[in-house]
Amino acid sequence: MLTAFARAFRTPDLRKKLLFTLGIIVVYRVGTHVPIPGVDYTSVQRCVDEASGNQGLFGLVNMFSGGALLQITIFALGIMPYITASIILQLLTVVIPRLEALKKEGSAGTAKITQYTRYLTVALAILQGTGLVATARSGALFNGCTVASQIVPDRAIFTTVVMVICMTAGTCVVMWLGELITDRGIGNGMSILMFISIAATFPSALWAIKKSGTLADGWIEFGTVVAVGLVMVALVVFVEQAQRRIPVQYAKRMIGRRSYGGTSTYIPLKVNQAGVIPVIFASSLLYIPALVAQFSSGTSSWKTWIETNLTKGDHPIYISLYFLLIVFFAFFYVAISFNPEEVADNMKKYGGFIPGIRAGRPTAEYLSYVLNRITWPGSLYLGLIALVPTMALVGFGANQNFPFGGTSILIIVGVGLETVKQIESQLQQRNYEGFLR
Repeated sequence: MLTAFARAFRTPDLRKKLLFTLGIIVVYRVGTHVPIPGVDYTSVQRCVDEASGNQGLFGLVNMFSGGALLQITIFALGIMPYITASIILQLLTVVIPRLEALKKEGSAGTAKITQYTRYLTVALAILQGTGLVATARSGALFNGCTVASQIVPDRAIFTTVVMVICMTAGTCVVMWLGELITDRGIGNGMSILMFISIAATFPSALWAIKKSGTLADGWIEFGTVVAVGLVMVALVVFVEQAQRRIPVQYAKRMIGRRSYGGTSTYIPLKVNQAGVIPVIFASSLLYIPALVAQFSSGTSSWKTWIETNLTKGDHPIYISLYFLLIVFFAFFYVAISFNPEEVADNMKKYGGFIPGIRAGRPTAEYLSYVLNRITWPGSLYLGLIALVPTMALVGFGANQNFPFGGTSILIIVGVGLETVKQIESQLQQRNYEGFLR
């Protein structure tokens, strides 16, 4: 990997793309430290210090924003509205025939869906920005902080509207920066920004584990977490690269005096076909009951039960529900993202077949059978990886989104592998060694 980066910097056009990407990353990180107007920055810093390691409901969103959410900066919402909008559009594509038709139109249809995603992102940013401002004004953003109610000293409507507009504009700027990286840089822009947001929280989280440790002034706990993280990275890389290759043979056809087809290829079915989406879905769904209980008044029995069982990451009921939801959403997402009938029809249209399997419906049934069999280990793998933060919560007193947590490690490894593959593919295009060397 290091060799690929060194060769990329020696190639002028690739060097320009890499430097452009690094420049956008610097702008993005600067924006995560610029507070919005109407916020008492001193009170925010005091509450952040008091709530260190206990970020509660907003821990996952704060991780995706690179720590900007709890700082209430212009990039506080980060790329979460865009991620949510993309997932919603992807799910609606299966339900709404118009979106499905646009998806099949190629680049023109994809551009239209991207435009819808931008509109939905702005709407979600307004909604989430309003919720964040209301939460900060009520003092619920930092439970237990003595000055939590003083974060937004001015309660005027105009100040609230300005804060929401600033955060919505920040989300639009983040979306624009991500698209700039995609067009003129290296890799997928949104994925790169997500990678940077998560990686930015690593040093402080690791240092917090070291400070809270008791063995050899915390260095034993620090070294153990780093060692476990390296093992997890190796495991995730191994599983993310694993795939079941289904052989496909194309029949030879004569068109005029030329013959076409007769080639052999394969359909790559990854063990983790769903990626990190099931973990995000499960985490978001489990946050909803706790969020409702947090904003409800009174001391009803259902509120007490939720606060006892569904807000603590080390509770057995929380662990069981989290694991089962990840398995369920893994099967659900694979079912809506991979259509065996469509793949079988396309193969039949172009004269392709799986050796030993008849074309058409038998091929679709075979693909469904194989997909279900490899989704089981993939979903169990996702569930076990996601439970690592819970084990760290019990063993080291770390917060639920500690550095080498399930969501963060899956995203970082996935984005890293994809970016390195793109760099290597562009290097091969520019340094192709043919027959004459």
